[in-house]
Amino acid sequence: MSNIVTIAGAHLEPVLLDKTATLKKAVAAIAEAADRGARLVAFPESFIPGFPIWAAVRAPVYNHELFARFVQNSLYLDGPEIEELRRAARRDEIVVSMGFSERNPASLGSIWNSNVLIGADGNVLSHHRKIVPTFYEKLIWTPGDGHGLRVVATPIGRLGVLICGENTNPLARYTLMAEAEQLHISTYPPLWPTRDPASGGRNYDLENAIRIRAGAHSFEGKVFNLVVSAVFAEDSAKALQSLGESAERIVAETARGISLVIDPFGDVVGDVQRTEGILYRTVDTDDVLEPKQFHDISGSYNRFDIFDLHVDRRRVQPITITPDPAPAGFAGSAPYPSTGPADPGWPETSIQAT
Repeated sequence: MSNIVTIAGAHLEPVLLDKTATLKKAVAAIAEAADRGARLVAFPESFIPGFPIWAAVRAPVYNHELFARFVQNSLYLDGPEIEELRRAARRDEIVVSMGFSERNPASLGSIWNSNVLIGADGNVLSHHRKIVPTFYEKLIWTPGDGHGLRVVATPIGRLGVLICGENTNPLARYTLMAEAEQLHISTYPPLWPTRDPASGGRNYDLENAIRIRAGAHSFEGKVFNLVVSAVFAEDSAKALQSLGESAERIVAETARGISLVIDPFGDVVGDVQRTEGILYRTVDTDDVLEPKQFHDISGSYNRFDIFDLHVDRRRVQPITITPDPAPAGFAGSAPYPSTGPADPGWPETSIQAT
């Protein structure tokens, strides 16, 4: 018995702060991956419109214009950009996982670090908002909720997604393991500086962190792990020239992310992707069965009479309104123009492709 599939990781550079150009690049990559026989293509963390690296390398008092541009280039879940991605997935009959910065329909300035998983029929399978922005990301994004901590069944296997530092969180990872995850998607930025390398301290090595976390999840959960990082190259550097020479040097001297696939035994499948391009690997998702005999921590290798994990999947909303009864003969006023979903907690699985 086997379920052999080709999966793809889009190790690409976004067009930083340009949602339209980045979307165009994403749609082209989806078509390319499908042409190469992939049944799943995953994109990095906040691929649209890129990762806000300026929050790490320059004080926030100087970054107001960049924040405003970033918000303006973030996406509504029911906006035209996500709709185009859904059309591309349906046209090319491929599952698409997209990291994007999401606009909040209840606020003009709050945004989430989000991921949407789109089925090969164009329907939204899951929609996840990063539960805790990490370190300086708190200057950009709002915390999400547990609604997207779920595994979805697809013809290629049971898929789960976590964003960057969430792959360090054992409770978030276990939540997916406990829903019989087979193929995990880990999304990352192109780099993640935590210190000026010239200071003599220890700057963050994203490649090393990825290898540790991805290997741990694959080995502990007995899953395949598709890791996808973005690329920060010349075009991104040009877009951020205004940050100054110190920021430019820190970025240049900081370790880059990598893309790779790790199997249920914790071993890397094939080569590691460092240069821009699409990573392709062929895997058999039924290979998760053999190692489950040794350590099945959501089944036979645990004690649920001792441990109990509760996950709250309610969408967090800023206000709950109980409408007043309308006076007799009063039809009510016209609603505000829609710029996003009226209810941030709408059930994504009910979205139908058009």
